[in-house]
Amino acid sequence: MSLTETTINMPTEHMANVFGQFDTYIKKIERAFSVTAVIREDHMKLLGSQGDVEKASRAFCQLLELSRRGNTITEQNVDYAISLTFEEKEDALTEIDRELICHTINGKPIKPKTLGQSSYVEAIREKMIVFGIGPAGTGKTYLAMAMAIHAFKTEEVSRIILTRPAIEAGEKLGFLPGDLQSKVDPYLRPLYDALHQIMGADSFLKNMEKGLIEVAPLAYMRGRTLDNAFIILDEAQNTTPAQMKMFLTRIGFGSKVVITGDATQKDLAPGAVSGLDVAIRVLRNIPQIGICQLTSSDVVRHPLVQRIVKAYEDYERREQKNTRAKDKPRNRSRYGTGR
Repeated sequence: MSLTETTINMPTEHMANVFGQFDTYIKKIERAFSVTAVIREDHMKLLGSQGDVEKASRAFCQLLELSRRGNTITEQNVDYAISLTFEEKEDALTEIDRELICHTINGKPIKPKTLGQSSYVEAIREKMIVFGIGPAGTGKTYLAMAMAIHAFKTEEVSRIILTRPAIEAGEKLGFLPGDLQSKVDPYLRPLYDALHQIMGADSFLKNMEKGLIEVAPLAYMRGRTLDNAFIILDEAQNTTPAQMKMFLTRIGFGSKVVITGDATQKDLAPGAVSGLDVAIRVLRNIPQIGICQLTSSDVVRHPLVQRIVKAYEDYERREQKNTRAKDKPRNRSRYGTGR
């Protein structure tokens, strides 16, 4: 096999960002594409078979372009650049990066980071109701929160309503100290955290005092009509079918709704049916409703989280296959029942 080499101009101000600490990202790309990288001043030489060198070069160029746009390159960016290059979709990485939603209070841009997240954000823009379903770490709640705050700041909606079922996950609410609000606050903490990070604690508290931002348990939604609001129902896998129907029938004029959940992490009583599962089956053919299925490839937390989610997906797939095999009726003897 003949070796091919190609040279990439790599400005020194971007080297540390693209290469990673102790050249971690270079080594990852070298292993993924079976190439060797040699760095000389402001350029990098790639050695390997022609196909492998071309792929590695495209992956590095995508990361360099992200760096030029002011992004801090993460291991997730590198892993995703590698996977998109293998799928011959490497241009998608820089296309996704153009979709700015808003900035956090510290000025950090909030953007979708995967094709799944990009489709999810686009669905929220276009549809009145969107279901965002997927495992932990795929940005379901955070991106929905960013879209809600953007819509609020641009006056597309007049208020934000965030809710989730205060389901008991192994601990009884009655045993927790304090009044009802104190008991349910821990269940709503992820929503508070996202609001503080994107909007800032002071702005959040001021708008909350004015009633423009509301964070409440799902039970508080009964009997209300929610007009001109951006409503997020989080942890929807823990709703009952009756609760989900109640929530969906609260929606008024000028409102936008995002419902997020992870069907693999239910805290309902054994045998109970999830309102999220029922709603997806019932509503999937209504044009104004979007259903976005995020997967392990959309996980943007630590790479180990992505591998954990993928391992569980593979395990559950095997279990379902084994269950179907056990439930399959056995072939009867050709001699009949023996009667």
